[in-house]
Amino acid sequence: MIYQGNAISVSRGAGGSEGRADDNVATLIFDLQGESINKLSSAVVAELEAAVKAIRAEQGLTGLMIGSAKQAFIVGADITEFHGLFDKGEQYLVDMNLRVHDIFNAIEDLPFPTVTAINGLALGGGCEVALATDFRVMAEGARLGLPETKLGIVPGWGGCVRLPRLIGADNAIEWIAGGTENKAESALTMGAVDAVVPADQLEAAALALLTRANRGELNYQARRDEKTGPLGLNAIEQMMAFETAKGYVAGKAGKHYPAPVEAIKVIQKGAGEGRARAQAIEAKTFAKLALSDVAFNLVGLFLNDQVVKKKAGKYEKQAAAINQTAVLGAGIMGGGIAYQSASKGTPILMKDIKEEAIELGLKEVRKLFTKQVERGKFTTGEMAEKLTHIRPTLSYGDFAHVDLVVEAVVENPKVKDAVLTEVEGWVDEEAILTSNTSTISITRLAENLKRPENFCGMHFFNPVHRMPLVEVIRGEKTSDAAVAATVAYARAMGKTPIVVNDCPGFLVNRVLFPYFGGFNLLLAQGADFQRVDKVMEAFGWPMGPAYLLDVVGMDIAVHAGEVMAEGFPERMKHADETAIQVMYDNDRLGQKNDKGFYAYQQDKKGKPQKVTDETAIALVERVVTSHKTFSDDDIIARMMVPLCLEAVRCLEDGIVDSPAEADMALIYGIGFPPFRGGALRYIDAMGLGEFVTLADGLAEELGALYAPTAKLRDMARSGETFYR
Repeated sequence: MIYQGNAISVSRGAGGSEGRADDNVATLIFDLQGESINKLSSAVVAELEAAVKAIRAEQGLTGLMIGSAKQAFIVGADITEFHGLFDKGEQYLVDMNLRVHDIFNAIEDLPFPTVTAINGLALGGGCEVALATDFRVMAEGARLGLPETKLGIVPGWGGCVRLPRLIGADNAIEWIAGGTENKAESALTMGAVDAVVPADQLEAAALALLTRANRGELNYQARRDEKTGPLGLNAIEQMMAFETAKGYVAGKAGKHYPAPVEAIKVIQKGAGEGRARAQAIEAKTFAKLALSDVAFNLVGLFLNDQVVKKKAGKYEKQAAAINQTAVLGAGIMGGGIAYQSASKGTPILMKDIKEEAIELGLKEVRKLFTKQVERGKFTTGEMAEKLTHIRPTLSYGDFAHVDLVVEAVVENPKVKDAVLTEVEGWVDEEAILTSNTSTISITRLAENLKRPENFCGMHFFNPVHRMPLVEVIRGEKTSDAAVAATVAYARAMGKTPIVVNDCPGFLVNRVLFPYFGGFNLLLAQGADFQRVDKVMEAFGWPMGPAYLLDVVGMDIAVHAGEVMAEGFPERMKHADETAIQVMYDNDRLGQKNDKGFYAYQQDKKGKPQKVTDETAIALVERVVTSHKTFSDDDIIARMMVPLCLEAVRCLEDGIVDSPAEADMALIYGIGFPPFRGGALRYIDAMGLGEFVTLADGLAEELGALYAPTAKLRDMARSGETFYR
């Protein structure tokens, strides 16, 4: 044994199939003890440094093979350490990265050929380890990538330096700016790896490359020269490669996400430099971005996502098997649910009482599958096979074998009650019933059920195939088994389930409607709704409130608003007529009938495009009671404070268990700007004291919708935060 640590071991000899020659090959294996995956924590990096020193001191070696004993190769750096590292400041981060560069450079400079055997995911720092060796071999199912820009940073351990020199600037920009995970075949085509083989042949193929290099058949030194020298582009080629890419990527990423463009700049600045200077440029940019609010919040987002997945995983372990499901109510929503279930492999019955509704649901299913075929996600054969997982029906005849039912009929408590009590008589006593309701109390819907313990909410967001969130709502009598089964089914559908407790609007809609309340108050005081939309979109929302209401539908907004007003009258009941109500009363429902706050026209692809509508502007004038002047900051405060306060109340009321789950639900459910981290992290960033002061000032004029809770005041006084 050359070296033994907690995460890394280095031994002499590999495979044993090539005779005594293998004894001269060192094998470095990543196998982090106590973890299911390999990640490059500070401790593991320190071990790697010690392991490389031991390899350099070992006599008689003719090669190094790096591999993994786990299913993945290395998934990247230990992101749980990032916030703590970022707190240490820019110079610390620069020095840290340069130390890691020294370790990876030592691997690259070993006096014999080196190879990485990539058996699974090799992401971020794991990819950068592989790039440091002369050769790379991938298993057929493995993936390679540098996703750092998704965390608001750039690759900091050589990715921006080595990858462009291996696969060309254009390809490297696509990989790094996009943060993509790339399949083995693509990596081979690009030149990022030297061979792709079945997993059981990985080690043999890696050792064969070392043998060929030692025989002189492969020039490993030329590989190193290519990776350590300047990028071979002249001035015109550089301009074409980088300037065009920066414009395109900036347009795709948007102004709130600077990392993709900064990554291109790093590659560009280092293009004419040797290894040391190019790495210094990379290290400096990494450190600068790491100290930004965007990086802090995107790292927080990643950590919150891990919390959500871990909790869902615990429920999943307790769940009974879900082999057959059903959706009640076809149409667009039912079709979307059926498509999502079938596309992920769970057979589903799609029932309705009308043949035309069944046809509408099937039309939606076929449309969604066809789009996936056009995008190359499925073959025509795979689509045909997946379509067999959906069985339309007008009767309950096959429901005896259903494990879980999703009721997705109209948002009417009487209709839902009738449907749920009816289907309960057809399913097995152990079957789980769920309701895809956005506002109606689960406890109320359970009142007439014989087995209320087997019933919970399963709230999908529209469009089902795009929106990642599913709210799983626990009623007063809902059992843990029902929640676990529903969470497991949501996960099987590729969704992110978050368990919440029952209340009007549950979590997401309860938090969203105070935002609409702030919008109504702005319009009543003379704000231009088109300007409000532009300000909130510039703030980071995918669409402003008026546009969002048009997409949601004014009828749905009015109905949900009435539920909210009944549940929370002191802050959500409107004394005066609102702009939303005026739109509804004048049959301006939004995109569903091509007129709302905006008018809608179909573009060449058949998608609705909004245009200014003078009729809508005149209608809004009816609710104006005064004309005030608002700055952009005023608009943001008037919109964001009530939303954030309701998120605080949901946490305090126990509707949601943790800040992480609350923030992730808002990001996944209504498109809260991810780079801002969520409502509670937004309050933290502002400072609880400053937020309470801002809210109090607004509450004096606007009332209870803007009033901080007593607990929030206490937190502000004591210097507490929602996170750390």
